[in-house]
Amino acid sequence: MRRFCLLVMLMMSAVAITSAQDLDQEGRNEVAGTLGRTFISDQGVPNSGLANSIINHGAGLSFEVNYARILRGSDWADLAIEVPVILNPDEDLHYFANQIPRQYNSFFVTPAARLRLFPEVAVSPWVSFGGGLGHFQASSNLLFFGKNTGSRGQTTGVLQGGVGMDVRIPGSRFQHFKFRVEARDDWSGVPPLNVNTGKSRQHNYYVAGGLAYRF
Repeated sequence: MRRFCLLVMLMMSAVAITSAQDLDQEGRNEVAGTLGRTFISDQGVPNSGLANSIINHGAGLSFEVNYARILRGSDWADLAIEVPVILNPDEDLHYFANQIPRQYNSFFVTPAARLRLFPEVAVSPWVSFGGGLGHFQASSNLLFFGKNTGSRGQTTGVLQGGVGMDVRIPGSRFQHFKFRVEARDDWSGVPPLNVNTGKSRQHNYYVAGGLAYRF
């Protein structure tokens, strides 16, 4: 329901600003990079026979690169198409049995529509909604010892929802830069863990900060 409401809001806002003036060709493009952590909820393994049958995830150090093209804009809002790419190169795992991989890596590519409010003022909040693909690649080693002989790769469809804020950096030399803080949820399939958690989807919460450059 939250995603549906967000999508409706984006669509209504897009219609509302179609009458706004076109931007100059200069200033339509934006690239951004952020660094942060990916947070994933712990997952239980039903009927495992273990006293503690919870798979714990670490908060993997992750980064994002993002290209956006601003389509329409006004003083109070702009609408852009963006392509966020989030990479989590090392998601550590913990479990009380030597059944699961030691870790896995993942990346998500989710083209999206982004609505930003008050793009020309000091603080500009925004929301994003889109979807694309993700891929998980499990380690070749099991958690404690031995080789992982199970399936290691999994490609999945992903829905993405995000919120963030762009903050102007003082000084004329930084006029094209803004500091960005953001949180995104990539709702994906599950990685290959060699055990059945009873889940077919999981939330991958990315929380980060970095810089955006407009040109």
